[in-house]
Amino acid sequence: MRICKETNEIFFEIVYLFSGLGGLALGAQSARHEYKGVTGRFRTVVGIDVDADACKDFEKLTGAPSACMDLFSREQYIAFHGKEPDEGWKEVTPQDIRELVLRLNEGRNPDGIFLSPPCKGFSGLLSEEKAASEKYQALNGLVDRSIWLVMEAFKDDPIALILMENVPRITSRGAAKLSQIKNMLKSYGYEINMDTHDAGELGGLSQIRKRFLLIARDPRRIPSFIYKPQRHRVKSIGELLDTLPMPGDVESAGEMHRIPRLQWNVWVRLALIPPGEDWRALKDSEYALGHSPRSGSYKIIPYDEPSNTVTSFTSGIGQSNGASAVADPRIDNVCGYGNKYRVIRSNEPCTTVTGSRIGSGAQFIADDRIPRFANLYRVIRMDEPSATVTGGAGPSNGALSVADTRIRKWSGAGNYEVQRWDMPGKCVTCGDIHSGASAVGDPRIPDSKDKGVYVIVSESATWNRPLTTFELAMLQGLPSRFPDGSPLVLTAKTDTKRREHIGNMVPPAASAGFSKAILETIMPNYMGDWYWGSSEDGIWVNKKIHIPDTLILM
Repeated sequence: MRICKETNEIFFEIVYLFSGLGGLALGAQSARHEYKGVTGRFRTVVGIDVDADACKDFEKLTGAPSACMDLFSREQYIAFHGKEPDEGWKEVTPQDIRELVLRLNEGRNPDGIFLSPPCKGFSGLLSEEKAASEKYQALNGLVDRSIWLVMEAFKDDPIALILMENVPRITSRGAAKLSQIKNMLKSYGYEINMDTHDAGELGGLSQIRKRFLLIARDPRRIPSFIYKPQRHRVKSIGELLDTLPMPGDVESAGEMHRIPRLQWNVWVRLALIPPGEDWRALKDSEYALGHSPRSGSYKIIPYDEPSNTVTSFTSGIGQSNGASAVADPRIDNVCGYGNKYRVIRSNEPCTTVTGSRIGSGAQFIADDRIPRFANLYRVIRMDEPSATVTGGAGPSNGALSVADTRIRKWSGAGNYEVQRWDMPGKCVTCGDIHSGASAVGDPRIPDSKDKGVYVIVSESATWNRPLTTFELAMLQGLPSRFPDGSPLVLTAKTDTKRREHIGNMVPPAASAGFSKAILETIMPNYMGDWYWGSSEDGIWVNKKIHIPDTLILM
């Protein structure tokens, strides 16, 4: 703990294991709570992760140091990778953790350990068979090994608070691990709460994100109960997307806002799936998949509903039941300016007046004021008598117009001409599509496997499209720019890897929610008071998850 007398602040110092991009740290750093004129905050000591790219992003986003360390035991490493470690690999010990932290924290033990271990082996997105494999059991073993590492590293001065976040299925697939952890923490004197929550509610996000949370407190340091954080309305995905640049606008949002290039048949499938439904809507279509992925695959998220969970498996359309596609109703803005050739009702406000021509923003109006002369702008059919000829100078004041069917004799013949693909092109002029042969009948209809960005308007008048990597990052609550002002472009070189890092991350807003709840307890405790919560607060667990002290596996 660090006390700053100049600002009257207390900094509770936290170490992050499996820190990833730093979402958990970002949220905790933003939390504040004032008690008796003193402000409590969390300070990041270090983030520890095996992924070097994630460590670089952690430092850029949080401003705190990171350490690239593999927390596998040697046995776990071999089971997961299927080979011996490379030369130079070293099994991390409690002493290594201790020396790192004391060096970065001026010789002090941390106040807390926050960790979000790999969840793939516990996740329902992995089959039972794969989850039970030696590889994923080794990955699951990082949960209890990491807690053992920090318990042993700081056993001379036990850490006040341990917080672990994971997927809800850890309570079933990982029941044995949780039983071991429970016994281990009790042996070190900790009180333990385990519960599930919706991170979307804790952070007021635009996605539904069910998660598991374990909180262990040393009652000698934190005697009070920790109460549940405040919940917020989960927003619709459209409320978020409306605040962002249009997909594909990489100039405004950076390269992660590229629209994924999908095969033509995938775009057609997306267009055929009604918003709110998934691949099963295609079962009677010629575009049926030919196999049965898990429910939720290819799901089209309605614009006015919350998103599915952003997962580390969200690497492409149809590959998981995570957030991947949205029914975007902003069709007018897809291919340029939204006001092109727009006709405004006479009873609605005008959009912004620009100096452009009508083809790029200047507007029409549906004027319902009938002119006093009935023949103004009147166009007479070629096969009917003319109205009375008046002295009007032009169509606007009475002179007549005619619908002349003799197109071939018109001096402007050739305008809007569509040229044949198998014929030589006409002379190239300075005209645009309105004047001259500036169009072609292109026979290259995409093959089913051709990749590209195709705009197909669905029957629901939406563009059912994949979410960009940037949009997934925003759904998770990352800032759109780094602290130095540059657009958010993560270090990993592929969108698949970037999406994995984004999906693995604890949303900063959710982290801020439970971090503030923790501060509300530990600040009074620090001042020697008991925190009683309020009449509307419940103790952290709503319905306590029972993990037995001993677990018999059949």
